[in-house]
Amino acid sequence: MFRRTFWFTAGAAAGVWATTKVNRKLRKLAPESLAAQAANKAIEAGHKLKDFALDVRDGMAEREAELGDALGLNAHPDALPGRRFAVIENRSPAKADGTPYDSTNDKKTKYIENTTYSYNRNEDH
Repeated sequence: MFRRTFWFTAGAAAGVWATTKVNRKLRKLAPESLAAQAANKAIEAGHKLKDFALDVRDGMAEREAELGDALGLNAHPDALPGRRFAVIENRSPAKADGTPYDSTNDKKTKYIENTTYSYNRNEDH
């Protein structure tokens, strides 16, 4: 009689265990549960994407600082070199009023900011 009681109890326990497992699986596959799981996964993916974007932004700022230091862009404004001007003489043969140009007394000089001109070797000959 003890054997029958043992097997009866073992069968009942197995039935309860199987029923519980099947019910859990059915609840997991219910539409409401699937929607909640999808929403949780979407939120998790959003957090991961946000963390990635913040890491990229931090890396960008760090690299910009490195480049700024390398190029001297982050220096204090007083430490930067002054403005450079190109000096060009007005070598026109006559003044604006038509009188001949006197190169000894009346040289006009123009200052043009940040302009570079090519040097012509034949100009002085």
